[in-house]
Amino acid sequence: MASERKTPIRVLIAKPGLDGHDRGAKVLAHAMREAGMEVVYSGLRQTPAMIVAIAVEEDVDIVCVSIMSGAHLTLFAEIMELLRAEAGDTIPVLGGGIIPGEDIVRLKEMGVREVFTPGVSMLSITGCIEDLVPI
Repeated sequence: MASERKTPIRVLIAKPGLDGHDRGAKVLAHAMREAGMEVVYSGLRQTPAMIVAIAVEEDVDIVCVSIMSGAHLTLFAEIMELLRAEAGDTIPVLGGGIIPGEDIVRLKEMGVREVFTPGVSMLSITGCIEDLVPI
């Protein structure tokens, strides 16, 4: 568990594309704050370039991308490419939303560390983040 950290884990919650559904992202942000993490929320309708710029500017430890629009393969591909160009493989990326199982496999092949679908516990997500971010 990351409770030994001297600084809180900094998490970016990003909402790319035309997706206007942010309830899940806000619930997740609350759970992360309750777990002692510092949350940066991108707001709705961000481009992949904007998300990567925020991640780098805010010096986040992890990026969580929430997509409900169905454009996850395209948007994640661009986010991962841009993020690698800016930060290498130093910032892990998690995904969440309505994502079919076969697409989860493809996202993981792109480098997305884990993908969470509706109904997963907030404790599972915050635990995953704590496991991915070094102390």
